[in-house]
Amino acid sequence: MGEEKPKLLVVEDDPGLQRQLKWSYEGYEVLTAGDRAAAIELLRAEEPKVATLDLGLPPDPDGTTEGFATLEEILRLSPKTKVIVASGHGARESALRAISMGAWDFYQKPVDIDELGLIVKRAFHVRALEDENRKLQESAQTSVLGGLITAAPNMLKVCQMVERVAAADVSVMLLGASGTGKEVLARGLHQSSRRAKGPFVAINCAAIPENLLEAELFGYEKGAFTGAVKTTEGKIELAQKGTLFLDEVGDIPLPLQVKLLRFLQERVIERIGGRKPIEVDVRIVCATHRNLEQMIAEERFREDLYYRLAEIVVNIPTLAERHGDATLLAHAFLQRFNRQMGRNHKGFTPDALQALNDWHWPGNVRELENRLKRAVIMAEDNRITAADLDLDGKAMEPEILNLKQVREEADRRAIRQALARSDGNITNAAKLLGISRPTFYDLLRQYSIKV
Repeated sequence: MGEEKPKLLVVEDDPGLQRQLKWSYEGYEVLTAGDRAAAIELLRAEEPKVATLDLGLPPDPDGTTEGFATLEEILRLSPKTKVIVASGHGARESALRAISMGAWDFYQKPVDIDELGLIVKRAFHVRALEDENRKLQESAQTSVLGGLITAAPNMLKVCQMVERVAAADVSVMLLGASGTGKEVLARGLHQSSRRAKGPFVAINCAAIPENLLEAELFGYEKGAFTGAVKTTEGKIELAQKGTLFLDEVGDIPLPLQVKLLRFLQERVIERIGGRKPIEVDVRIVCATHRNLEQMIAEERFREDLYYRLAEIVVNIPTLAERHGDATLLAHAFLQRFNRQMGRNHKGFTPDALQALNDWHWPGNVRELENRLKRAVIMAEDNRITAADLDLDGKAMEPEILNLKQVREEADRRAIRQALARSDGNITNAAKLLGISRPTFYDLLRQYSIKV
């Protein structure tokens, strides 16, 4: 049995034009109606995704009254239907009025079948995108792991793995690029574990100067150093009976790695300036975007510490690898920022939805969140556009010229991905691609890619 054709409703009172349009759209199941009553009957029964509408309908074929009444009723009954309005009566005024009422596009008679066909094809494409986004929103497991929003199979698999790991009191290492949601997953792991009633304490090891990081982690006694005016508990102590999240653990300096390893082995700490060992019951979850195996080979990270921290390793996909999640997250961020900022943006224009799907998101979820926040603040209309997201002209896939261009684009993507996964290390990036270092350098020069 063949695939079901998409349904196109043609509302046109000219029988000859009806037949011409029906013959022209072989790829669609064309439903024809000559007046408002027949159009509404077909709309209710068949639920077409796209409709073309002649504004000059009986009993007012020389005017637009009946046509606008039909448009209003179609949009009231089926607001998702993309209505393309055609008229030869006062084209400019009719166009402005139809678009303001909610028509998707406008075309002036006499009809050029080829041009109208392109408009119809684009309308079906946009409607398919919107339907997919709606399904993703409806099926998304938004409460999994502390509010993490996803419908992508690879990310749902990560969530399931984290949920299974949560029950076992082992150290977990989350690996992924910046902005992929490592802390959200860490919090979700904590909330799903038996330690959920205890504290969740997070520390970004890259954000604290090296000479202060030890004091932040282990605490200090009064008088231990200049400025230590009172005894202060460190983050490890504060996480007692709970979870300690070490973000960017790859930035911990080597001398401090030794002290952290001793704590992990013995589960006791000593504050700076203190002499009394303090027992601590805490679960360690850590994260980094760095290549720790490479750092171990370069003797910048202790191998024994790595295996203490990485009893379970979870690899987090980038936003670009999570098909459909960009638009899903965009809707969630829009609702949140609308509430926070007292705005009332209704959604996204078709060009914005296309841009969200096409953009490669180098900054991952954090980049998406920032773009949405700016768009909610700056947007003047009730729907967010690609320009509001600062993706106008950036997100769309370039038109493919020939096979050579396709191969070059594939090479560029593969090189950038290899560099990202190897943290800019040429040798490891070349190994990932299965080529030699000289060949890799040649490709970098050929495509003007800077490391």
